[in-house]
Amino acid sequence: QVQLQESGPDLVKPSQMLSLTCTVSCEASGPSFSRYIMGWFRQAPGMERTFLAAFMWSGSITRYADSVKGRFTMSKDDAQNTVYLQLNDLKPEDTAVYYCASRTSYSSTFSYYVPNSYEYWGQGTQVTVSS
Repeated sequence: QVQLQESGPDLVKPSQMLSLTCTVSCEASGPSFSRYIMGWFRQAPGMERTFLAAFMWSGSITRYADSVKGRFTMSKDDAQNTVYLQLNDLKPEDTAVYYCASRTSYSSTFSYYVPNSYEYWGQGTQVTVSS
């Protein structure tokens, strides 16, 4: 069992930046973190949940949505079992609930971009970009 907890500022002004945190906790008997795949998604009101970024915890692969590439950066802290998403040059259209997701191992049917590919989700954290 894996628990994910997102946190971060909930209100920022346009052009500002913020960093979201996802703290990962799991059972000691579970798969090694090195096999985990971590992802960030967001969901605006009335919209589908959309992919933002993902990587393999081992660091071998990182993926970004074209819409945020160069503006959002995903990173991790191995010692803290924490994943971050830094969002730069924020725009009002970035307003959404942001979710952290994980899968404990890769499979041939896995897709970084598809929400249903992930096994575990945090509760989400609201980000509002407004002047």
